[in-house]
Amino acid sequence: MTAPEGPAPWPAQWLRGVLDLAVLAVVARGETYGYRIGADLAALGLGVVKGGTLYPLLGRLEDAGDVTSTWREGDAGPGRKWYSITPAGRARLSGEGAQWRTFAHLTSDLVGEVTPTGGTR
Repeated sequence: MTAPEGPAPWPAQWLRGVLDLAVLAVVARGETYGYRIGADLAALGLGVVKGGTLYPLLGRLEDAGDVTSTWREGDAGPGRKWYSITPAGRARLSGEGAQWRTFAHLTSDLVGEVTPTGGTR
């Protein structure tokens, strides 16, 4: 299943509910930087996450001890802040990820019960 095309394919409240975990999941794949995280989220179907949302979120994750960052000079351009997940971040991703999957299944089942005529299946 793929997301609809465009900058905001999902209602904002859905994305707000899962964005921390989605960012942790992307960082858990390997050390990366902010622009790449945003590009990966878009490529995965979550839509465009603007820098004004992404970078403060990364700061909060760092403050919470879920990610660490290091500054590196760029080879042919400006330097970048690279992010890595911490053991605490992996534990959060595992625990909250399991909770999210349960919540998503429950709501999917509930919404799936409603028919177009307003009754239930």
